[in-house]
Amino acid sequence: MSRITVTINNVCIFQITGMFNIIKQMKIFGGAALFMLGDRIRKLRKQKKLTLEALAGDGLTKGMLSLIENNKAKPSMESLGYIAEGLGVEVTELLEEISTQELREVLEKAEKLYNQKSADSYNELLTLIEPFKENLTQGYESARLLDIYSRSLYEEKIAGWEAYADQAATMYDQMNLTARRAQMTIFRSMVNFIKHDYSNALDLLVRERTEIELNHVYIDPMSRVDLDYHEAILHFAIGDNAAASQVMESAIDFSKEHRIFYRINDLYRLGAGQALMFKNEEQLELYLRKLKQYGEFADDLPSILIHDLIVVMSLINVKQDYSKALDIVNQYLAAPKMEEVVEDLYQLEKGKALFGLGQFSEALSYFEMVETAATTHHPFDLALYYIRYPYKALCHWELGEREEALQAAQVALNHFGTLPDSPFKEFANDVYKNLENS
Repeated sequence: MSRITVTINNVCIFQITGMFNIIKQMKIFGGAALFMLGDRIRKLRKQKKLTLEALAGDGLTKGMLSLIENNKAKPSMESLGYIAEGLGVEVTELLEEISTQELREVLEKAEKLYNQKSADSYNELLTLIEPFKENLTQGYESARLLDIYSRSLYEEKIAGWEAYADQAATMYDQMNLTARRAQMTIFRSMVNFIKHDYSNALDLLVRERTEIELNHVYIDPMSRVDLDYHEAILHFAIGDNAAASQVMESAIDFSKEHRIFYRINDLYRLGAGQALMFKNEEQLELYLRKLKQYGEFADDLPSILIHDLIVVMSLINVKQDYSKALDIVNQYLAAPKMEEVVEDLYQLEKGKALFGLGQFSEALSYFEMVETAATTHHPFDLALYYIRYPYKALCHWELGEREEALQAAQVALNHFGTLPDSPFKEFANDVYKNLENS
């Protein structure tokens, strides 16, 4: 007998505690919560395709349920529990100021807007999420909305995005959402990268990556490859080529082992670019072959364009086969499918090929067409664009335009000044010294 009494008493204690919390919530939310209660019940009922009669069942009359849904009657706690059971939700979800279901609907709209990546979408996202931001305290929906909100603030150049990013990152950590947490780290790192603050970008990425690896039980393969790829990029950006190559090659081996092709073309392109920059012909041949195979297998036009562009660069910079390089460039410049950024680089390479063939006026005209793309931030990519300045200087010099040649050489020196050492930077420095001393 005593055992049964203990069991009943335990159940009662839990029920009383639960009711106390519910009543406390009602007092906290006050009239606003009760006003929204009927709307929420009606909305959930319609979502579950229940009629008033079906939800009312034997526990309520249809008329009473209608009054509750129209906020004209307050349900007793017993009736509220009965309605919640019929809807398949917890009582607390009915009493929450913002329900999980409502946040899911907001998040669904936010994801669609965010994926548009249009100029107007970020402002729309701020308008959408703003009314909810103070209530985003727990759960995946809250964390992801804070994540998107912080990114939208950043894109709109509004101060304070960091606090929301920190809040989202903390919530991702608490829920062990490693993939989202890794993307948040990459985003915050790339903010510094875009400002050309490469050292701080790398420090942030490595520090937060270490925290993720220590605190998260499992890192999914795609997140690991993504972190590797961005870490390799940043090691190259500060001129630590040994560390960059090690991370890059590790990522490639890991991708092959786990059959992950998510970043493989980016990694091959990175390897080919690095081999070209430092004239490692063996590595260049390897990565070019891999890049071409991927481009043809995936029918990926950007990969094919970049592959052939690097081939052209190799013909000019390494093999000095200007005629063959010019043939390839002319074929591409005549093609209808040419992405804008790649087209600029092909025009630049045409200028270099023409210079190699002694056609200085024509070469200069192609160098004049090229502008550094606003989206270019990596030192190696900037070097590809900046190399036009020492070539312009040489063209002017060959045409007898000494003053213009020295001006272009000085511009080259200024642009390469903050970039890490590379053969391109060395070339620019040599051109300036030779022209100045001539």
